[in-house]
Amino acid sequence: MTTEDSTPGSKVVDLERAERLNANLAKVDELSKRLTAAMTHRRQVDPSLHGPAPDVYMKAAAAYFAEMVSNPARVVEHQVNYWGKTLKHYVEAQQILAKGEFKAPPDPNPKDRRFQNPLWESHPFFNYLKQQYQMNSEAISTAVGDMESLDPADRQRVEYFTKQIVDMFSPTNFLGTNPEALEKAVETDGESLVHGLENLVRDIESNQGDLLVTLADREAFHVGQNIATTPGEVVYRNKMLELIQYTPTTEKVHKTPLLIFPPWINKFYVMDLKPANSLIKWIVDQGFTLFVVSWVNPDASYAGTAMDDYIRDGYLRAMAEVRRITGEKQINAVGYCIAGTTLGLTLAHLQKAGDETVKTATFFTTLTDFSDPGEVGVFLNDDFVDGIERQTERDGILSKHFMSKTFSYLRSNDLIYTPAIKSYMLGEAPPAFDLLYWNGDGTNLPAKMAVEYLRGLCQGDGFAKGQFQVFGHPVSLADIKLPVCAIACETDHIAHWKGSFNGVKQMGSKDKTFLLSQSGHIAGIINPPSKDKYGHYTNEAPVAGDPEAWFASATFNKGSWWPRWAKWLAGNSGPMIPARKPADSLAPAPGTYVVAQPHL
Repeated sequence: MTTEDSTPGSKVVDLERAERLNANLAKVDELSKRLTAAMTHRRQVDPSLHGPAPDVYMKAAAAYFAEMVSNPARVVEHQVNYWGKTLKHYVEAQQILAKGEFKAPPDPNPKDRRFQNPLWESHPFFNYLKQQYQMNSEAISTAVGDMESLDPADRQRVEYFTKQIVDMFSPTNFLGTNPEALEKAVETDGESLVHGLENLVRDIESNQGDLLVTLADREAFHVGQNIATTPGEVVYRNKMLELIQYTPTTEKVHKTPLLIFPPWINKFYVMDLKPANSLIKWIVDQGFTLFVVSWVNPDASYAGTAMDDYIRDGYLRAMAEVRRITGEKQINAVGYCIAGTTLGLTLAHLQKAGDETVKTATFFTTLTDFSDPGEVGVFLNDDFVDGIERQTERDGILSKHFMSKTFSYLRSNDLIYTPAIKSYMLGEAPPAFDLLYWNGDGTNLPAKMAVEYLRGLCQGDGFAKGQFQVFGHPVSLADIKLPVCAIACETDHIAHWKGSFNGVKQMGSKDKTFLLSQSGHIAGIINPPSKDKYGHYTNEAPVAGDPEAWFASATFNKGSWWPRWAKWLAGNSGPMIPARKPADSLAPAPGTYVVAQPHL
């Protein structure tokens, strides 16, 4: 201790810090009581919704045992390799410490953005933890990858849930082994931990005792005020939807109106977050008369609402209203994700009925062939779907909380662990990020519709097989015969692009366009030309054969796919006519359904 350290002033500072620390620890104690009380209100849910059935782990264990019996040399080789790396790492760390050097041994592991704090590289303790964790992760991944007796579907599930467990045990996820959290706790005399616990208690209290990490500042955005602000009017409303007609910004518009059906798993304003990246505003600015559906957020009174109801009172009704309002016989339609799947069902039904209401169809990130559902397929086995069916029978809805958790676990490090570390360990306020705000503003699904979709389409692949029924009659992809344009996204974890391609190629249309955008389910679609961020792939070859072969001969184009699609759409939208302004209004855009909170 130096002379300066022992001055009266420094003692006063130390005393003040000690008092702050004690005060913060007292707050932690009070918050812990609130936390305990909040968790007692946790609603009871079907156990199957908490994780896969035990047979997943049994299959993994059986496959590993089979590997030991059939190929013991490889198993031993893996183990010896792992032991060797671990021992070498330990010896290197000990040798450096024995020299009295406070530094980490050489670190040959690849960079991982979870370990960005400099102490993960420089501090012997934290670097040792990091390196050993990465060795453990590699050993587990290798062991699972070499289980040859697993069939592909079981392998996908074992690999996915193994990765979830490995990611969960990252040292960054625990206070005692997270240097950034420990440093901040010391620097703030424990105040960061108080703020973190406040954030944790708030999240649990606001979610009925369940834990959902708040991803964005809930007070930073207000729908209709600083997001979803493109001018327009609600021109029709029924129990399923509000129909919004947007105010034109050009003197003339294309004759054929455009109607967009967004997914009812989330809210439509992902296409209208702010003017700079609003797809809705951009479409209006290109000279199209644009209508967008805003779906109701259902409560338990919608329990018996089926897929047919969405088609009858949603799709067909919206199409009829657009025709009535514009006086046009035909419209162009767009479906996004699940709404694209259902648009396909509707088009197949219209084709069989001889109805030519829809001139062309565009599909954004849409699966219609579920023979390979991609990453999300790990949640489509009976263990989860049976649990969902039991839960929805009790609740009348599939709660937005369950869907939010499911989709978050497809990107757990980005959407669960990293936000949780920032909020609960570092005590940071959620960021003011419009896309994350939208991501947390979910909707419920009616019980009957949710189960029909999961059983008939996802599990049964009924549309591709020509077995799914619309109004009592089976429809198939071959029944879709009008011109189609499909946009898929290269790294989409919800509707993978190869599955989207395989669905489009089975459609009966002779005029098919397939565009592949860079990035994922949202960023690949909400990709304005002004950002010049993500490019896209095109191919003049027919939409046929293997998607890999299509991609291999595709051309990469810099910039957004929006202008290319607008050109295709304009070619199918007739001549220019004087712009149409909304004549009637039930409410200004974005309407009332988008902000309504259902009684559950």
